[in-house]
Amino acid sequence: MANENKYVGVAGCGIWGKNIVRNFYSLNALNTVCDLDDDTLAKIRNDYPGTNTTKDFNYLINNPQIRAICVITPSHTHFGLVKLALEHGKHVYVEKPISIKADEALKLKETAEEKGLILMVGHLLLYHPAVNRLKMLIEEGVLGNIKYVQSDRLNINYFKNDRSVMWDLAPHDVSMVSYVINSEPKNVISATGTSTEGNKIFDITHITIEYKNGVIAQISDSWIHPQKRVSLLVRGDKGSAVLDDTLPDHKLLLYDNTKPGQQNIEIPDYLEIEPLKLECQHFLHCIETGKTPRSGGENGYITVKALEDAEKIMFGTQRGELDNVDYALSRSKKV
Repeated sequence: MANENKYVGVAGCGIWGKNIVRNFYSLNALNTVCDLDDDTLAKIRNDYPGTNTTKDFNYLINNPQIRAICVITPSHTHFGLVKLALEHGKHVYVEKPISIKADEALKLKETAEEKGLILMVGHLLLYHPAVNRLKMLIEEGVLGNIKYVQSDRLNINYFKNDRSVMWDLAPHDVSMVSYVINSEPKNVISATGTSTEGNKIFDITHITIEYKNGVIAQISDSWIHPQKRVSLLVRGDKGSAVLDDTLPDHKLLLYDNTKPGQQNIEIPDYLEIEPLKLECQHFLHCIETGKTPRSGGENGYITVKALEDAEKIMFGTQRGELDNVDYALSRSKKV
């Protein structure tokens, strides 16, 4: 019989799901892993002794030992699975985005609140030590009044594994910017997207968002960039910060805007802890204490609303055609 502390079930054990499994197992909280692939489940049983496996999501929602479910499946499946889990009284951690439709995200948020359940979205960067150090520096006024933010998330992805690169990557950018500048998106100023294959699945997107505190943020995401780039620029009237997450260390640098040459003024210190471990610990802590997650349902809804507005600008009246795209096929198609 499973230890009562092992109450987490994970649905979806793909590339990212394996990391979720690894962390909850290390935290002595993993009960069961659900996936459709027999080889994947066999590897789970071998690598994580004592972990139950199943191919049936119903096993997770009907098992009284499982108090919390992590939904790590393609984004277009999130709403149905999260809704079902909440309706069965389970706390839920869902990989970003919480949904691909704002009204669905709002429904999930309201359902969790009505039932007194924890609903947490995998906005991983809200738990990144360097991001949190940057947020502290902004709050301390080191950069002065924030004027502009630029977030670039560019990489190669050989599978069309989402509705678009925007839905795959931009939830990180929008949620992170909102978090560090402590403001919500006011409106999407512009949004463009391109498909290098000439279909409806954009693999390059550019979004400009005005936040409620007046900050302008430009967000670029790509599945086709051969050189990985993961950077955040925050510019204030006194200083600028650049966070480069591709670097092994010294990811965060500060620059003085008041002096010629943009001289480096500081390399801030922060704890080097895996962000995902901190995120998983936070989920368990919220379950045990009833605390609202840092990346809770409200945060998830706000992020999806901004991305939905951007998608409407990108596609206009043709946006509805995206609902007919076969995303299962797209995930196996090479770029």
